[in-house]
Amino acid sequence: MIATDRRGQPLSRLMLGTVQFGLPYGVANRTGQPTYEAVREMVRVAVDAGINCFDTASAYGTSESILGRVLGELGLADQLLVVTKVAPLTDQALADAPVAERAIRDSIERSRQCLRIDRLPLVLFHRAEDAAYGYLLEDLKRKGWIERWGVSGDHDPETALRLLDDPRIEALQLPGNLLDRRHANRGVYQSAERAGVALFVRSVYLQGLLRMPETEIPAPLRAVIDPRRDLTSIAARFGLTLGELAVRYVLSQPGVVSVVVGCETIEQLRENIALIDRGTLEPELLEAVAAITIDLPDDVITPSMWNRPTTTSEPVRRP
Repeated sequence: MIATDRRGQPLSRLMLGTVQFGLPYGVANRTGQPTYEAVREMVRVAVDAGINCFDTASAYGTSESILGRVLGELGLADQLLVVTKVAPLTDQALADAPVAERAIRDSIERSRQCLRIDRLPLVLFHRAEDAAYGYLLEDLKRKGWIERWGVSGDHDPETALRLLDDPRIEALQLPGNLLDRRHANRGVYQSAERAGVALFVRSVYLQGLLRMPETEIPAPLRAVIDPRRDLTSIAARFGLTLGELAVRYVLSQPGVVSVVVGCETIEQLRENIALIDRGTLEPELLEAVAAITIDLPDDVITPSMWNRPTTTSEPVRRP
């Protein structure tokens, strides 16, 4: 299992997501894309706090270039586990192996240049269907372009379980949170642990929906309000905020190596570090959360569906 950085140190429980470094992201984003100076300070603070793994992707705007420049200036590029992702393949590429192979190689070569890392520590396919070209990443491992590879999966647990049947896959990144328990309920987390596959969980705050003021929740997503209130009440009963419950709930799930959390400001980063440092939740609190029935439609708990006409009657930021 991928459990250490490039120095052999155990991976931090918080993996810093960097999509916000490259573009204004998130339904709760109110500050936009941080400046380069702000990103540099966030990376410095993160590393000083013991964070040794970062998540980025070629599809995250200028995230790879900015992160690569910062890590180079700070002398950290050869120490940390940097996770990046292959640019999603087009339908044409998926249907044409030579086109797909060229697109994957080009994407990884761009990532190597942007991140200023010759041998990328961990590369994920950005979509599960693209993993059909896993043989090419095996070839790039042999060539020394990458060390390991895996998949950034979607919200379908059956797809995740199929991916876990592939012994070549060494890491899986999946969405999961208090409102989206699809993978947890299907036993995907335990299956990853049994398979020795490193599991990284993203969307802990559901793109900010679990943290933003209730009055700011977009109209198409207001179905989350009632269960969110129930969860807030449980959190308060145990002396927690909803944000703390959200982070520590995912951290407490079996098989989870790191939770992937992004930030737009250094204040958010410091808060997330503090929450992670408080560790997992006691069984009594986990049982109280499990007792709440969550019955929300897929188009409310799946950010990639928020821009579809069936869900939106007013604009919501595309994830």
